[in-house]
Amino acid sequence: QEQLGQSGGGLAQAGGSLRLSCEASGRTFSWYGMGWFRQVPEKEREFVAGISRGGGNTKYADSVKGRFTISRDNAKNSVYLQMNSLKPEDTAVYYCGAKFTTDYGGSIGVSEGDYLHWGQGTQVTVSS
Repeated sequence: QEQLGQSGGGLAQAGGSLRLSCEASGRTFSWYGMGWFRQVPEKEREFVAGISRGGGNTKYADSVKGRFTISRDNAKNSVYLQMNSLKPEDTAVYYCGAKFTTDYGGSIGVSEGDYLHWGQGTQVTVSS
């Protein structure tokens, strides 16, 4: 079973950058598609970005396309979210999620229910 530990985040000014990291503790990281979601108070967790098991396929929410980049390093059991050109509306708690799949290069889950394991969440605050 994967346990996910997040790091990074914090406070940034609009137009700035932050990088989130998520490291898995188990030995089966390469069996999981990974995703980043975010949540603001009183709203549901929303999909931000996802990456396939092998890293060759990615998907982004329209709101972050061209500004955020998801990547993974299976040798380090880690997935990353590079966030550039940040906007105040990016302010949220960000969560990494792990989706078990036998599909190495393909499908990326965009729903919260697709993901089996979650990180603890990390706050990202963007000031105007």
